[in-house]
Amino acid sequence: MFTVESNGQSRAPGVRDVARVAGVSRQTVSRVMNEHPSIRDETRMRVLAAMEELRFRPNRAARMLTTARSMTIGVLASSASTLFGPASSIDAVEKAARDAGYFVTVAHVADTTAEEVDAALEHLAAQAVDGIVVVAPERPVVDALRSAAPGVPFVTLHGSQEPGEDGVVVDQFAGARLAVRHLLDLGHRRIAHLAGPAEWEEAAARQRGFTAELAVDGLEGIVTEPGDWTSASGARIGAALFDGSGGDGVTAVFSSNDQMALGLLHVLRESGRRVPEDVSVIGFDDIPEAAYFAPPLTTVRQDFRELGRRCVARLLGEIAASAAPPLAAPIAPTLVLRASTGSPR
Repeated sequence: MFTVESNGQSRAPGVRDVARVAGVSRQTVSRVMNEHPSIRDETRMRVLAAMEELRFRPNRAARMLTTARSMTIGVLASSASTLFGPASSIDAVEKAARDAGYFVTVAHVADTTAEEVDAALEHLAAQAVDGIVVVAPERPVVDALRSAAPGVPFVTLHGSQEPGEDGVVVDQFAGARLAVRHLLDLGHRRIAHLAGPAEWEEAAARQRGFTAELAVDGLEGIVTEPGDWTSASGARIGAALFDGSGGDGVTAVFSSNDQMALGLLHVLRESGRRVPEDVSVIGFDDIPEAAYFAPPLTTVRQDFRELGRRCVARLLGEIAASAAPPLAAPIAPTLVLRASTGSPR
């Protein structure tokens, strides 16, 4: 920690030290810390440079007294937050909040009951959070949150994009259509969808996109029973699909996420089917390991960093203003082409 000398003793730098180095008054330093609009850019930059030079960190309690804000954002996360998508979203929110000068505290809900949601909200309220980001894609958690009335602004990630929803989302529906259109353009006509959990908004949107894009070409696909996002469920459902009970003639599979696609690749390899020569496989998410699957997985990429940035920007807008800013268009996903897809034989 950077220290200054005072009466022969070392101490952490304070506002007075910043003012001395920047050549301004303590009141000016305070206004810069509180983002007062009347400060000139030149003065603000000089004060910020002095803070950086001294490694000055504003006292959180003091700022709360002057601004009536804790400068803390709460994250309400479901127990599924260890999965790649939710975990990446939390990381992105934390970085964006830190860049904006905010702290982040996370409260997990052990299950999807209203009681658990209420307990998590009470935990966040006890820390006087200024707003809440909800990273809990399961429908029961979102429903419980609507009736709980948190008392502070909140923004949801991974929403359903339905009318009336107030969330920041990646366009899951469009991402699924990208995946299916890629398979159709390769010449596939008998395509299956390895479905995700029924209670997840993203899984439902991806399934709708799968069905909609096939309908453009007058086709109907096969939708499997729901998986649980794990490779084990992908392997189990994939084995059932290709054991002759409905998967006859299937030449391509769109998996609702990359982990289930990994389980499917294992089953296909064990059964002697080659990918992509016999069956093409495409996933969703573009997890870091997807490029190292055997074969490397074609997938749909979500921009989690942009998701976190937009989410924090919207929440801070709601905290600062009486009316919420308009929602931006959903974030467009991108198709990542690798070796797991090809034309049918």
